[in-house]
Amino acid sequence: MKRRTRIFGTLGPACRDRETLIKMFSEGMDGIRLNLSHTGLREASGIVETYREAAHACGVTPELLIDMQGPELRIGTLSEPLCLHEGERIDIGDIPFPEIVRDRIRDGQELLLDDGKMLLKEDGGTLLVLRGGLLESRKSVALPGLSLPVPAMTEADRENIRLAASFGVTAVMQPFVRSREDLAAVRAALDEAGCPHIRLLAKIENLTGLRKLDELIPCCDEIVIARGDLGNAMPLWELPAAQKRIAAACRGAGRDFMVVTQMLDSMTHRPVPTRAEVSDIFNAVLDGASSVMVTGETAVGQYPADVIRFLTRTVREAEAFRSSL
Repeated sequence: MKRRTRIFGTLGPACRDRETLIKMFSEGMDGIRLNLSHTGLREASGIVETYREAAHACGVTPELLIDMQGPELRIGTLSEPLCLHEGERIDIGDIPFPEIVRDRIRDGQELLLDDGKMLLKEDGGTLLVLRGGLLESRKSVALPGLSLPVPAMTEADRENIRLAASFGVTAVMQPFVRSREDLAAVRAALDEAGCPHIRLLAKIENLTGLRKLDELIPCCDEIVIARGDLGNAMPLWELPAAQKRIAAACRGAGRDFMVVTQMLDSMTHRPVPTRAEVSDIFNAVLDGASSVMVTGETAVGQYPADVIRFLTRTVREAEAFRSSL
């Protein structure tokens, strides 16, 4: 009998209180993701403790997934949010890019900001805004087509791994995995910290990781189909096929896989999902997903408990349908 699909939310301002977390557990949540791109385990100790109290009140042994910084690149701190208008030109120095990014901006190079929400292009020494939006501090930046020599882990990542066991972390999510060496580095850090029991999840969110999938699958405990940045790395209409190929490879190898990103995105601001979102969740389960996860929907959305309710009920309906076949 196939193990049931696990349900994960993401911790954030919208669900940091005990009452909301209790509602989320009551609706079927198994665990939660803590994004460490903006904080550390030590700084998040209060919300983690509240999370554990809520789980205990519901009789749940919770999972805690930490999503590390890894080789993802982010802009620095802005004095105030920067409004980028389509068609305008801005100076490269107006955005605090990391040095490794700034040094590689060449004529015609595209730049994706904030998980692809904004798109810029170098043109004659300035940046042309092709897709605008409001840019805030510490948002992600990616250079499509370029693989930058960034270490697999930051020093903050190593510190969080050293603290992982004391915070009850059950799994580490390694972003932007590029090779088996990236995973070996994280595994070695876990072993050194005395945490060989903590699971290692490899996030596939660039073309390098996608091409090397076969070599990555044996080196982790679970593959994460991270459709946000993976969707930035290719035309969006190619993303569903990539998801299907990853799922098939994991099934063939007997490896667990998770599906994430925009599963219930409309519920960030609406109390009910779209039909397409419900179908997306249902099909992910039929494809064999061992777990599904929402991110901003619970971290900053208006209806975190309702998100978990729709996610759980759709997953269970898909499991029942699969069993009837």
